[in-house]
Amino acid sequence: MVNLKKYNDVSKLFVIFLTFFFVASCSKQNYYVTKIEGKRIPITEKENQVPQIENFIKPYREHINKDLDSVLAYCPETLDKSTGKWQTTIGNLMADVTLMRGNIVFQAREKKDIDICLLNNGGIRSILPKGNVTARTAFEIMPFENSLVVITLKGEQILEMVDYFIAEKKPHPLTGVTFTIDKNNLPKNILVQGKPVQKETIYYVGTNDYLSNGGDNMNFFKKGVQKFDLDYKLRNILIDYFKEVDTIPVISDIRITVE
Repeated sequence: MVNLKKYNDVSKLFVIFLTFFFVASCSKQNYYVTKIEGKRIPITEKENQVPQIENFIKPYREHINKDLDSVLAYCPETLDKSTGKWQTTIGNLMADVTLMRGNIVFQAREKKDIDICLLNNGGIRSILPKGNVTARTAFEIMPFENSLVVITLKGEQILEMVDYFIAEKKPHPLTGVTFTIDKNNLPKNILVQGKPVQKETIYYVGTNDYLSNGGDNMNFFKKGVQKFDLDYKLRNILIDYFKEVDTIPVISDIRITVE
């Protein structure tokens, strides 16, 4: 006796298979993406909110905002990264503060001094405005999670660093080293902590973890003899500095001279 139900099920599967095979065989046309469009959909206070969630997070938000908006120091004028060709007031401040605060940790841990600090101009994401300075200001200037790293470099790499600086033509934050750019766009009178650089001398250079791995094409850092991760975020360095000063200085000393 023939099992009609089983026969019908097999027939249905066979029909489905033939249909799929036919469609697949006939659909050999290639498709390409010709245009991608997108739009920004902002989240605003007008959006529907769940009262229970809002009531839950409200005290935490208020606590965080209170910490972020507490006044830590005062800045007498606006510091930004676009007011100088080779160096800027905010860059000078960033480099000096990073070297100074970093040395507190480095000296305690390694009994050594940081000689130079080099950061990247692109890492500064906001101005330091005139007026009251808060922790929120530090988050706006340095929103990334970059930490301070000290790289041991020979003098030969310091010369490469100076060559890179001149070729880049950007006011990267720099302290601890000074030099002159001559009429042929070449460096001379390169001094580290006031002394002529020596090719075989070991120098300790502070930078961020991104640059220490050759970021922004700073490949001289990858030639480092040794690396020390101080586990000290650049943002926290700024906040700690703001807490310990009353008025932020405007640092405009000449570090790079052009003939």
